[in-house]
This record gives sequence, C-alpha cells and structure tokens, in this order.
Amino acid sequence: MGRDTTGGDDRFSAGRRSFLTGTAAATAGAVGVAGCLSRGPGPNTVVMTADSGVAGIIQGDGDGPSVQQALWDAGLDEDINIEIQTVVSDSASRMQTAQSALEAGRAPPDIHMMDSGWTVPFILRNQTVNLTEELSEDVLERVNSDYLEAILETARDPQTGDLHALPLFPDLGFTLYRKDLLEDAGYDTSGWGTDPPRWEEFASAVRDARDGAGLDYGFTTQAAAYEGLSCCTFNEVMTSWGGAYFGGTDNLFTAGERPITVDEEPVIDAIRMMRSFIEGEGSDADQYAQICPSAIVQWTEQQSLSPFADGDAVSNRNWSFAIAQTGAEGAFGEDLGVMTRPYAVSEADAEYEGTGGTTAALGGWNLAVSPFSDRQAEALQVLEAFATEEVMLTVFELGGYLPPNLELVGEADPAEVGPVARYADVVQSASENAVPRPATDLWPEQSALVYQEVNAAYRGAKDPEAAMNDLAEELEQSEAEVTTDGD
Repeated sequence: MGRDTTGGDDRFSAGRRSFLTGTAAATAGAVGVAGCLSRGPGPNTVVMTADSGVAGIIQGDGDGPSVQQALWDAGLDEDINIEIQTVVSDSASRMQTAQSALEAGRAPPDIHMMDSGWTVPFILRNQTVNLTEELSEDVLERVNSDYLEAILETARDPQTGDLHALPLFPDLGFTLYRKDLLEDAGYDTSGWGTDPPRWEEFASAVRDARDGAGLDYGFTTQAAAYEGLSCCTFNEVMTSWGGAYFGGTDNLFTAGERPITVDEEPVIDAIRMMRSFIEGEGSDADQYAQICPSAIVQWTEQQSLSPFADGDAVSNRNWSFAIAQTGAEGAFGEDLGVMTRPYAVSEADAEYEGTGGTTAALGGWNLAVSPFSDRQAEALQVLEAFATEEVMLTVFELGGYLPPNLELVGEADPAEVGPVARYADVVQSASENAVPRPATDLWPEQSALVYQEVNAAYRGAKDPEAAMNDLAEELEQSEAEVTTDGD
C-alpha cells in the first residue's frame, strides 16, 4: 500500500514514507516543479505519476545519482526522459486520480503508479496494457522467476494470469523494537528476528522494558479508521490468530461466492487482545499487558513512528522505511531489533490455509501503462529498464524502497543501501509470511467496511463480537452483489 500505501505519508503493503538520502532529498522539491504539466511533455517524454518520495529520486542534481541515469545505464534510449506528475501520498486519493484519467481515456499520464491493493480493479476494467503481450520474453521470464510472488499476484489478471503491471517495489510489515531496552529488562531477543515470540511474551517484555526505562509508551501501531488498518495492521493481527476475512488465502483475489469468516472466534480474539493492549485490566482479554496508548485509534504510520523514533517507546509496527530511519547510526544503530509479527496460534493449529504463525502485511506499488497513451512503446521501454537489477538497487539505495527481487537485499552492502540490508534474513522471513489483502474489485468498498467496524471495536464503541457480526453481514451483502451481477 505501503505506499501506502501506507500508509503524514499514508502509503500501505502498503504504506511508507520514503527514506531520501543525499542528493535525492535535496532535489525532491525540484522534481515536483518539473512534474508540472502546464507546458505539456516533450516528444520523447514519458509521464509517470508518483508521490514526492519517488519523484525525489527519479532526477539527479548535476552529477549525482538518480533513477533516470540508472535507467539510461540499463539500456533505456537516452532520448527518453521521465517526467513526474506528482500526486498526493494518500492512497485513496491517488486511486481516484488514476480512475478519473483512465475513465476519461486521458493521457498522459503514460504510466500510472498503482497501489498493490487496487491494481486488480483497473486490470479487470481493461484500463491497463497487457504486459505479457508487450514485454520481451527475457524480461517476462526474469520478472516471473525472480520477483516476489505475492507482489506479482497483485499485478496479474486474476482470470487469465497475464501480467498487467510491473511491481516497482513491494513493502512488508515489520515490528521494530529496542533490543537494548528489552535486554536491560532481562529478555533474550537474539532469536526474535526470524522466530518471533508469542503475543503474551511480547506484551510482557514490552511492558517490563517500558516500565524499567521509564518511557511513556510500550508498543505503538496504526489503528486509525483508514486503509492501513484493514489492509495491513489488523490483517496481520487477525492472521496471527488464525483468523481471516474470507477463509483461506485461495479466496483472496476472486469475489463472489466465498465464505465470510470475520465473525469467527479467532478474529474476535484478535480484537480482544488489542483491546487489552489498550485498556489493560478489565478488558475482554486482560491476560495481555497494557502496552498501547489509546491514541493508536487515531494514528497512521508517521504518527505511530514518531514516539518510537524519539526514544519514547519500546516497539513500533511499521514498514521498511522505518528501519532505514531508526536503524541508522545516528539513531538506534544496531540496538534496533526487527522482526515480523508475534503470533497467538501456530500454522499447524490454524484452521485456514495461510493463517496462523508470524505474519507481515504485503504492501507496495506497481507501474501500469495506460492503454490511452500515444507513447506506449517508450513507456514499455521504461518498464523494461525498471526490471533490471541495476535500477532496482538504485531505487533501494536512493529511496529505501525494497527491490521486488528480494534476493538483492541480502547481496547489497549496508554501507551503500542503508540499514535495511542489515536485516536481510528478516526481510526474507517477512516475504515468506507475507499476507496480501483481498485485492478484488470490491476491496475499496469492503476495506472501508472493515476499518470502520474494527476501529469502533478498538475504541470500545462496539463490543468485538457485535462489531464482527455486523461486519459479516455487510460483507455478505457486498459479495452477494457480485453474484447477482454475474447472474
């Protein structure tokens, strides 16, 4: 979403704020000006939408590094330039902007940067170019074999399996924590990176570390009524309990006749745990320590990160950009611990396929070529260049965005790409436990239903069981509309 999506900069799988370094940060504003389309693009200019974070790394300053130069170095014709149409970071607003242009048959933009959570609806409406038919065979083979499969699923036509968008970067949810504070409180976290603890142990450890260090906060996360709650943070917690929106993961990408499972006990138990994290004693699940401030029900990515980055919290759930920010030598350095989510139910004990055990929400952004562009050939060249390792590593180095070929994270030098490379084993674990959102053409509508009910339950405005019963009825109505339309 991530960039998001996620998920301030609410970019979700998504959601994340870009980590600009050196020249890229200095030129972000200039690129936004260059993205103004009042004069119209030049004859060999490909117009691409992006938020200011991505825009800031496309162009360079003088001889400084840039994605544009990396694209040329990777074989893009040197007379092809990218011009950025800067859009807001909010994912929902960006979806509406893309929808407005594509429904009107308007181009440029020639390339739309689409949230992994809402690429599929555009594919199903025939508003994207079929890349399986247009990209070279060697590029397609490399993408299909090397890219993270979970992000590719968000860029394919669920009916044909054809690729309609090229993942620019995936994003994954991580739990960040202060190793030094937890160890001072008597906890051994040496194995947490790839083998996270159960939720009960995690909560007790965070509480003890918070109290021992005299901090204001224990665990901060995103729980506002917005896309990041439904796609990502609640999706992670629910899955770690063995719960699901629509049963197993085989039901994620096809709406209609699928089971509604949000009113089942694992989902309700997940909410009860979160209520205990917020309320402590007297809540529905008071065996879990109170570790979250009540303000999380209003927080998105940056709001939840700030207390942690400022040294006022023990742990924070966020995206890879937060690792880049808080793991730097000027911040927590190697005192930063990173893992996927703690869990309540093991995979073996979970009822549904793909649930239970540790989890990491999948976010990220894809690049889709507009079928209305009169520069399709040039736009396809741009995508083929983005699919090279050199460009992926440049995007990683300048912006902190994970490459869609995650093996490159382990091969990268932390001195060049930043702290994220230090946690390559955790990134790999997150990719293996990635939890996509159910990104069908109904998801934008269903997501709002989910985050409204879950947020109400987190706030205590609704009993968890009542909230999930109401949500189940709303989702059933939404799914029934697909069945009726199909008839």
